[in-house]
Amino acid sequence: MNASAAEEGEEWRVRVEASAHDQSRVYMAGRDLHHVTYAAPAPVTALHTLPRDVAAFTGRDQELRSLLRAADPGGTRVVSVHTVDGMPGVGKTALVTRAAHLLADRFPDGRLFVDLYGHTPGQPAAEPADVLATLLYGVGVAPQYLPDGLQARSALWRDRLAGKRVLLVLDNAVGAAQVEPLLPASDGCLVLVTSRRLLALDGARPLSVEPLPPDTAAALFTRVARRALDASNAGAVAEAVRLCGFLPLAITLLGARLAHHPAWPLAAFLEEFAAAQDRLGELEAGDRAVRAAFDLSYLVLPAERQHLFRRLGLHPGPDLDLHAAAALGDLPLTVVRRQMEALYVDHLVESPAPYRYRAHDLLRAYAATLAEGEPRADRAQALERLFGHYRRAAHRADQKLTTTPRPGDSGPSGTGAEPPAFGSREQALAWMRTERPNLLACVKKGLTGPRPSDAVSLTHLLAAFLHREGPWPQAVALHRAAATAARDHDPHDEANALRDLGRALQLTGDYAAAEPALAQALDLFRTARHPLGEANTLRDLGWVRQVTGDYAGAQPLLEQALRLYRAQHSRLGEANTLRTQGWIGQLTGDYTTATAVLARALRLYRALGDRNGEANTLHDLGRLRRATGDYEAAAESLEEALAIFRALGTRLGETNTLWALSRVREMTGDYASAAGLLEEALALYRELSAPIGEAHALRNLGQVRLLTGEYASASAVLHEALRLFRSLGARHGQANALRSLGRVRLRTGDHEEAAVLLAEALALYRALGARPGEAHTLHGIGVARHRRGSLAEALDLLDLSLGLFKGMGDPQGEAEVLNSRGALLAETAGPRAALEAHLAALRLARLVRSPLDEAHALEGAAHCREVDGRRQAALADLRQAVAIYTRIGAAEADAAATRLAALEAERPDGG
Repeated sequence: MNASAAEEGEEWRVRVEASAHDQSRVYMAGRDLHHVTYAAPAPVTALHTLPRDVAAFTGRDQELRSLLRAADPGGTRVVSVHTVDGMPGVGKTALVTRAAHLLADRFPDGRLFVDLYGHTPGQPAAEPADVLATLLYGVGVAPQYLPDGLQARSALWRDRLAGKRVLLVLDNAVGAAQVEPLLPASDGCLVLVTSRRLLALDGARPLSVEPLPPDTAAALFTRVARRALDASNAGAVAEAVRLCGFLPLAITLLGARLAHHPAWPLAAFLEEFAAAQDRLGELEAGDRAVRAAFDLSYLVLPAERQHLFRRLGLHPGPDLDLHAAAALGDLPLTVVRRQMEALYVDHLVESPAPYRYRAHDLLRAYAATLAEGEPRADRAQALERLFGHYRRAAHRADQKLTTTPRPGDSGPSGTGAEPPAFGSREQALAWMRTERPNLLACVKKGLTGPRPSDAVSLTHLLAAFLHREGPWPQAVALHRAAATAARDHDPHDEANALRDLGRALQLTGDYAAAEPALAQALDLFRTARHPLGEANTLRDLGWVRQVTGDYAGAQPLLEQALRLYRAQHSRLGEANTLRTQGWIGQLTGDYTTATAVLARALRLYRALGDRNGEANTLHDLGRLRRATGDYEAAAESLEEALAIFRALGTRLGETNTLWALSRVREMTGDYASAAGLLEEALALYRELSAPIGEAHALRNLGQVRLLTGEYASASAVLHEALRLFRSLGARHGQANALRSLGRVRLRTGDHEEAAVLLAEALALYRALGARPGEAHTLHGIGVARHRRGSLAEALDLLDLSLGLFKGMGDPQGEAEVLNSRGALLAETAGPRAALEAHLAALRLARLVRSPLDEAHALEGAAHCREVDGRRQAALADLRQAVAIYTRIGAAEADAAATRLAALEAERPDGG
């Protein structure tokens, strides 16, 4: 018995949600079906994210030796976690940054730095689940494969680091509960954690950092101040660092201030600093030293630079670039570049990357306090400019990332510096990834501020990015909040927010909630007379219906969307809708319609220059041509798709196409090649953390092993596939795995168990309206009934199956059933009726070039001719069958060869 390429659901449904520029996604089809769009490009790995080394780092020799010994392979014990605690400004981050750079070459698999925002003004402490999402993206896990829940993400993180040597710096932790889920389990990893608190982490080695010793503090001061330490100034320097509380942050600021004035006498400078200390006498000693150093550094700045520093205190995010600084300060880019670099030289901001800036938590708080002294109207205008900048820049990025036509999308207006331009999708994506924390911080601040409409529009501009990157539960929360905020002021904004919410809910598999959100959006778009918004939402609703198995309900919605797209001359929307319709045609066995609409979609994508859309459609056409038995054309389409995916660097598209090619190789009898492609795809699915792909590859690998007679191995991998499908709630996958297990049981003679497995599969296929799967399962049940002696019932089941295959236009499926029907007729109607069935199967098998079905037909015909007394004709047929079985490595080869040898040895008394 051969497996037909028309099997519905054994391959996951694959489509592009809107454009070839779209990302990889897995849709949990109401926990039923799985749909994938391919990434372009694959997730960008970020394995080396340490900030720049600290140029003026001084002292801390003992502490550094302690941290460096942690990674010493010659040591008696490797300590995988070090915690570094101490008061603000004592130099914890500088210490671990220096240690990380010194250790970097010992950790070739990655050096990662994560700010946990434990004490950052205006920023909530980072949630461990969100941090894990970022870390997993960084090591190449695409968002659609990111598990829900903290424990699952933590487990995946530890799995991805198993056997790796990675250095992880967790800076500014608020407590042990925040850190524990982020810790790897591999002995080859080292984790350095900083916190203002002593953390009680199991197995960690704590290191408390105290203020600098006086001589080290003096050395740091003179190094930063660019003064030589000698007998003439030693006393003054000692007094200066004492007034700084021996804190590196205060010492660095004070020394940098003096470095700008090489002619100033140290004694006079010290008097000024002491006076500042006196003014802050109500503060604690450490706070007083730091605040005095801040005041001294700030008050001598030029007025324009003071103004910019104050405005930095208004920024709600963790860092900013020159464009954002220009918006806050209402300055040209050329001016703000000089001013920010001057603030960096003054040590009032840090620069973790070129032209990106952030301030120490204490300096952020200081700048925010200064900003509070400005008029409320001035602060509001600065924030309005900042939000306007982010909206304009996000709009430009979104134009590269969005996958659907935007209704009424003229872009936000604004003044000030021109936002960054993005020459490619990759540049836009990189900007979004970098600015994500700032954009989300602005949304949060805006939704609770006096102008929530700014935050609503910014959330909409983030929708395509969040759709691609996740985390999707966060996207759901943001879009829900935006919809609520828009409800009372702008129906169009509310419609956009509800559609974005519905799409995000689709990604989480919550189709019951997605449909009403989309229905509300549809009503609002229709009321507002926005035909593109209406078309987009109709297509989304059609997708929800299709993904939940309501194919009849999906088609009218898609037809409405198609008419609207054509009326609006939206070729992209038209192409996307045609692909969805083509996929429904494949799933329901309407191959004629599927072929026509996919061909139109392919023409549109090519006219648009949409390479990824072209590749996806070629992939779909390849699978469709395999389903109709045109294996040569199927291979050509898939190989063309594979070349495009590889040129685009789309690993998931490449992997899916390798898997699809394996099915063509299986159908043409090249089992060794099929198994090799499946092993390659399986490894890639696991590397990509794609469990649904892994399950499908396992299921098809089980089928190949079944066909080559490796029944125990086939059963094992099929059970693993079934386990995965059930854990994912994938009913199509479950049905396919159950059917394949039923075929294994038929081969091994366990007909009772085969009947149970096949009946369970049939119920699932019928519930899903999956005719190809139903046809194959009816065939399998008919074979089981035949072998158990229920011949009339078996014939009825085979005839039902044959009718379905004929109605769908699946000649390979017909050939398979005709061979089984011939075997049954040999027992009930005689050899001539049986021979007629086998010869019909032979014609179809040769037409579609299915060697296994051809061999089955020849073997069946040989049996009929032998029974009918035509020995020589039987020998000729059987010899051809054995040759095919042997060439393709089929399980039937040995038994057929034995039968041929026996027939050849018989006395020729006829034929």
